Amino acid sequence: MSPAAPDSPQPEPPAPPVCVVGIGADGWRGLSVASKDALREADVLIGGPRQLDLLPEECDGERVAWPSPLRPAVPRLLAAHAGRRISVLASGDPMFYGIGRALSEEAGAAALRILPHPSSVSYACARLGWPVEDTEVVTLVGRPAARLAAALYDRRRVLVLSAGASTPAEIAALLRDRGYGPSRLHVLEQLGAGRERHTVGTAHDWAEPAGDPLNVVAVECRRDADAPRIGAVPGLPDHLYEHDGQLTKRHVRAATLGALAPAPGEVLWDIGGGSGSIAVEWMRTHRSCRAVSVERDPVRAERIGRNAHTLGVPDLTVVTGAAPAALAGLPVPDAVFVGGGLTAPGLLDACWAALPVGGRLVANTVTLESEALLARWYGRFGGELVRLAVAHAVPVGGFTGWRQAMPVTQWAVTKDGRGESVRSAAPAGAVETAEPAESAEPAGSVGSRASVAPAESGEER
Repeated sequence: MSPAAPDSPQPEPPAPPVCVVGIGADGWRGLSVASKDALREADVLIGGPRQLDLLPEECDGERVAWPSPLRPAVPRLLAAHAGRRISVLASGDPMFYGIGRALSEEAGAAALRILPHPSSVSYACARLGWPVEDTEVVTLVGRPAARLAAALYDRRRVLVLSAGASTPAEIAALLRDRGYGPSRLHVLEQLGAGRERHTVGTAHDWAEPAGDPLNVVAVECRRDADAPRIGAVPGLPDHLYEHDGQLTKRHVRAATLGALAPAPGEVLWDIGGGSGSIAVEWMRTHRSCRAVSVERDPVRAERIGRNAHTLGVPDLTVVTGAAPAALAGLPVPDAVFVGGGLTAPGLLDACWAALPVGGRLVANTVTLESEALLARWYGRFGGELVRLAVAHAVPVGGFTGWRQAMPVTQWAVTKDGRGESVRSAAPAGAVETAEPAESAEPAGSVGSRASVAPAESGEER
């Protein structure tokens, strides 16, 4: 092999990996030898002011505090110090609700060297004797406290990552409001440090002053005897929703969610949101599920937001506007539910075009016109066309009989790539709006709560 020419450009040495070092409240003394070496050798030390203050003078790299907001600053800071040895400080385990995620998404896992420290969850479970794998974790850092509501089940153990000193009082108030006042609270501050503190009480009686901002809250969930029981599967009781009659009733809702088949990380479009029940229960199936509820009525749109907040999914996105125009710019859906306005020109075409191959579309209706439209789409693309009928027991004189609700026709289909869309065959100028309402059940009826709910007007929602 001939030697390279003297003036041949030499390859640049690979950039040193960004070292991400987890650090706890115990600071320098709690770090491993590898973590200490990485911090001593760094040219640049990036972290929060509290974390940087935990380092001794022997860590003499340039100290850079994270600006606010943090996430947009990540690519800029990495680029500004490219080629230098960078160590980033993280609280506890960098990959557990930490900066490690943002760094991995920005630079790629191969560009990082991650040195984790025990997380606050590990410390808290160790102090309480709770198995980590059986403990639900909810973070309220940068998120509304209402997210905790979706994790509340009787006798469940939940660890909450606090946003600050006021979080324990906010949690106690939420528990009281949701019927979990008897729940036992443990506030664990400065875990792992010499000034660690453990405060215990119940949500009903919580009156502790704000303490250290570095805390986690452990909740032993206990439900009030008269509080409504909320299950973990779709088909929540109708009375849990605020609504004006535009509500997909409990039994039909359960069947609809079964057809939509939510899976972790998927996105739903809920078109004609009504009360938002389909989107809410989609998001409750898994904390990574996302949904957009599209509702043209501003009053109902606000109501959807309140229902989402009450039932623990405040991250539900509500779009006020009429479909299909309001669908522009929404994230690509994995599933679409159409519960209202099926005959609006171009609506089904737009939904079908937006779905990727493998996406699901489910549509419900109670009118003959919309049923005929669904039959045509079923004839073109297949899927499953079913009629759902529910009857409720009601008084008949001194006896009990059945009262039939309006039957719901449901079309469910998975897009398989056979076609992109078909033309809607609605009559010219026909736009489906309100439909005849079901008559309300008489006072004193028996059976499920659905039998006394306000009658629906419009498509089944």
